[in-house]
Amino acid sequence: MARRDHGDPAADAVLAAVATVVGERDPRPEAVAEAVGIALGADGCELRLDGVRYAWGAGGAGFRAAISPGADLRVRPTRSRLSSVAAVLAPVIDLIRLTREVDGLRRRGHAATADLADGRWRAAAEMDTERRRVERDLHDGTQHHLVALRMAVAVAEHDPRLLPTLSPRLDAAQESLVRTAAGILPPALAKGLVAALGAELAPHTDVRLDVSADLPRYPAPVETAVYFVCLEAVNNAHKHAVGAAIDVRLHPAPDGLHFSVRDNGPGFEVARTGTGNGLVNLTTRLTDIGGTVRVDSGLGNGTTIAGFIPT
Repeated sequence: MARRDHGDPAADAVLAAVATVVGERDPRPEAVAEAVGIALGADGCELRLDGVRYAWGAGGAGFRAAISPGADLRVRPTRSRLSSVAAVLAPVIDLIRLTREVDGLRRRGHAATADLADGRWRAAAEMDTERRRVERDLHDGTQHHLVALRMAVAVAEHDPRLLPTLSPRLDAAQESLVRTAAGILPPALAKGLVAALGAELAPHTDVRLDVSADLPRYPAPVETAVYFVCLEAVNNAHKHAVGAAIDVRLHPAPDGLHFSVRDNGPGFEVARTGTGNGLVNLTTRLTDIGGTVRVDSGLGNGTTIAGFIPT
């Protein structure tokens, strides 16, 4: 701080005293009050800044001098010529306020940066969740139509009269792809799980849908999960147990919904073969809503995929 001649020894002494305080990176108001009080040989000094009191020594119940709007100086004992002292403190008060504003801007900048980083992480997580949803829906839903279409094409190769039946299956597969990309549930689910499964499984003469007469409606996430899991399980049976009879069962319980898909195909040894990506997708879909799924199979005993969702 440059030294100026105010013609007042007290002001010059204060100016010299607070120069060291102002030289700090963050000048503290209480340090300024102490420096002023000592420079004036006072018993106490009080600096009031924007409604906050910063005191040193016995307090400033004596002479009061305004420094700037919202800031004043009080010294004890009374000093009759503090106006010049208050005048040299005005730049110090401006510096304190400016430092606080800069610190506030810095903190807000850090907070904004942190919020931006959090937003990026959340966006990345949401994108990953959406990607997994599309992946599961393609695997559990659309693939069901494609497998059915492939089977129909194989049959049509031996019986050309069946070629006209391929067009509706192509349309169904295309509609499923569009629906999945848009994140829209199958329209049939608006009428309930039983209606949706009935509509999807009706073209398959090897699939029987067994539903308890007292099966109630369930929340949309539950019905959606069961719908896709059952279609995926049927799809797996069509791929790995060609020609087998398939039973899809839905029955309620006091604590939730039980469902199963069983085929009487050749079966496999779960411990040796593993469960593959299909069951991983089923498990992920059910786990998201608190459900469970298990696979029971053995050579010559067919395969059963059973699940439960608490409600």
